[in-house]
Amino acid sequence: MTLAELTLVIMWTGLTAYALFGGADFGGGFWDLLAGGATRGAPQRRLIEHSIGPVWEANHVWLIFCLVVLWTGFPQVFAAVTSSLYVPLTLAALGVIMRGSAFAFRKSVEELELQRIFGATFALSSVLTPFFLGCVAGAVASGRVPAGNAQAHPVSSWINPTSVLGGTLAVGICAYLAAVYLTADARREGSEELAEGFRRRALWTGVAVGVIALAGIGVLASDADLLFDGLTGRALPLIVLSGVGGLSSLVLVWRRRYLEARVAAAVAVSAVLWGWAAGQYPYMLEGSVTVADAAAPDVTLKAMVVSLSIGAVLIVPSLIWMYLLFQREGRDER
Repeated sequence: MTLAELTLVIMWTGLTAYALFGGADFGGGFWDLLAGGATRGAPQRRLIEHSIGPVWEANHVWLIFCLVVLWTGFPQVFAAVTSSLYVPLTLAALGVIMRGSAFAFRKSVEELELQRIFGATFALSSVLTPFFLGCVAGAVASGRVPAGNAQAHPVSSWINPTSVLGGTLAVGICAYLAAVYLTADARREGSEELAEGFRRRALWTGVAVGVIALAGIGVLASDADLLFDGLTGRALPLIVLSGVGGLSSLVLVWRRRYLEARVAAAVAVSAVLWGWAAGQYPYMLEGSVTVADAAAPDVTLKAMVVSLSIGAVLIVPSLIWMYLLFQREGRDER
């Protein structure tokens, strides 16, 4: 494995962490939006707030991590993507800011009207942000981002069949992850009624995401043929693994084995992301720029890998410990 490939693996690991942790946070906002009125939706919103409150800021560190590694390790790709897709990236950044601000302000105000305004902002931003990020992924995956600064069309590069598919799948996956995670959180907090409610949501959302993914096969075949060839070729085992993980998580949710369902859902999502990477390899910009072409000089990559290794030793155990403590919180309180 070359230094460039190792750097790409590190970045993709961060992207996977963001999808699993940050994605579930976005999904919590999706269910907050559909929770109902102030009275009927209050128990669901309290659970969502309690579940994501202690960790949502830490989860967004993974997004910053991925951007920094891309900027430092593959500056040519960073320049092409950010300059060509500045519209959806700006909208996604605004969504992250509005979502975090609204989430914090909703807890600090007492007027019902203000709580509704901040709650609606939090929920809508939680839906739109992953959609725009999915559009960016679709633009890159379908080869609509050429090398160079601002070489892609400012609109059609991210409003096209593959990008819409990516955005829709991103929202659906976030909603599914959140529903699966919240079933276990509700049970840990002693509310079987809430657990059953999110169980039903997880089941129908999982089926919907599966249908969209199957329909997406035709979209990719006609709109992103290079990626389609990669996904049905060398990346096929990972795509199959994703399907098995998704079906397993649905069965486990159906059987109310929520902790195991979390693991299966995480496997399904992770396999999709790594399948995309394998299907597109060796290109970072489909059909034009390879991993080797885009990589920074070896001296830069070596310095970054060493720095990231030291940082991982210091930070990753702390993050793991934080998540473990939070997962034990409900049991300790009872």
